Amino acid sequence: MFRTTVAVLLVLSAVALAGPGKFNKVLAPGDAAPEWKDLEGTDGKKHSFADFKDKDVLVVVFTCNTCPVAEGYEDRLIAFAKEFAGEKAKVGFVAINPNTGKGDTLDDMTKRAKKKEFPFAYLSDTTQEVTKKYGAMYTPEFFVLNKDRKVVYTGAMDDKAPPSEAKVKHLEAAVAAALAGKKIDATETSAAAGCKIKIKETKKDEDK
Repeated sequence: MFRTTVAVLLVLSAVALAGPGKFNKVLAPGDAAPEWKDLEGTDGKKHSFADFKDKDVLVVVFTCNTCPVAEGYEDRLIAFAKEFAGEKAKVGFVAINPNTGKGDTLDDMTKRAKKKEFPFAYLSDTTQEVTKKYGAMYTPEFFVLNKDRKVVYTGAMDDKAPPSEAKVKHLEAAVAAALAGKKIDATETSAAAGCKIKIKETKKDEDK
């Protein structure tokens, strides 16, 4: 009887903890990360969630070409990827563009990726399905996934928007903790003060 009661309480606790986080309306720390398949990349290839299966930690950032704040963070993204997410590194890094309007087409993305020499995959989420599953609302917005592909951090890269100098590097701290299997002090922060992602309503959304 006692064991049954404990088991029920544990299940109820897990249910209570599930659902949206403090800042994200869809995902919370501890949730399983949504997968994706065959997103077009600026390298002319299709990329899937499973491509990063050998990485101990995966960083997913929703960003775009046309947001001034996202553009201001590009050099930081490049520096982070070069330092932590090289080909033989334990960390994977992928950028996903949720926008499809002027300046954010795959062709525009490809030109930007070549110009800036992005050392990471830059993918186009033309249907915005991946963006919706992650609950991303702004560009840039970051998600850190551990080896079990559970969400361990969501939010901003750091505590300042360009051109200010960052004092607290949330992303680096989260990745370091995830690699070490340690508890992350700040599992959620509000996204950088960037541009709100314009989610296109579909017939499915309208019927809800």
